[in-house]
Amino acid sequence: MRIRKVSVTLAALALVLAACGAQQQASQPADDGGDSGRGDIVIEVVVHGQASDPFWSVVANGVEAAANDLGITANYRAPQSDDLDVVAMAQLIDTAVAAEPDGIIVSIPDADALREPIEAAIAAGIPVLSINSGSDVFEELGLITHVGQTEFEAGVGAGERMAAEGVTNTLCVNQEVGNAALDLRCEGFAEGLGGVPSETIAVDLSDPASSQATIEAAISADPTIDGILTLGPTGAAPALLALEGNDAVKLATFDLSPEVLEAIDAGTMLFAIDQQQYLQGYQGVTIMTLFVQYGLLLGGGDVVRTGPGFVTGDTAAQVIELSSQGIR
Repeated sequence: MRIRKVSVTLAALALVLAACGAQQQASQPADDGGDSGRGDIVIEVVVHGQASDPFWSVVANGVEAAANDLGITANYRAPQSDDLDVVAMAQLIDTAVAAEPDGIIVSIPDADALREPIEAAIAAGIPVLSINSGSDVFEELGLITHVGQTEFEAGVGAGERMAAEGVTNTLCVNQEVGNAALDLRCEGFAEGLGGVPSETIAVDLSDPASSQATIEAAISADPTIDGILTLGPTGAAPALLALEGNDAVKLATFDLSPEVLEAIDAGTMLFAIDQQQYLQGYQGVTIMTLFVQYGLLLGGGDVVRTGPGFVTGDTAAQVIELSSQGIR
């Protein structure tokens, strides 16, 4: 077990690394681990979403809470770019490996781009697990486990629910082209629709106005479209604007944000697929800590599932309260 004493103040810090721009949030317990024997454990968390993002802020909250509860230090790092930047991510993983932590937690939006730094971590004797993205590749890469949902199956569930609403022609809106997990969501959605046509369109994650215009253009070009699935809150927000006053098109999304929950509660969105991202941060840190300290591993090396669940109009109000606390 690679353990050494560090002192990091609990804070949200923005910094630019020599290798690339990155966002870092460090969490350290006030009691420095007490008598748990864990006070010197350090875990590096490198993911593709910034802690300022509505979705990823909840993951970061889970990481911080677990670090405090367990009495360990966890450093949350992500590229600064609003777009998917796997080059910067790979550099951040290299930086994490060089720091010689006791464990590394990663998301894997692009296995080919991140394979080399992940394998370097494992070769250095550092255990690695994945959260959020990576359910389809973690075993191949030699990770100890994955915490999240299986994306294809979640997409199937979305398709089945949308088909039950009677849709006849659909769009799957991908706001992060290059993220393999989102490709799996659209593929599963098409499968779950059971023969209902589905076209995937790409929108610009960093340009909501352009995304809205792209969705509006697609609907205008094919007025038979009556169902839209977006793959995250940053895709859902422009879709809601594009569909203002249009009751003929049913909308659903992956993942939660305050805006998504309010739309479901108001009846302008059918449902959201909830992967409980707080648990991905919390359980990721917990599983890694127990593995480092005791060699214990939850799930027997299989996916530790945090979803999919579905938030509907019947449950949105309850979830809104937890969202205000940064838990959902």
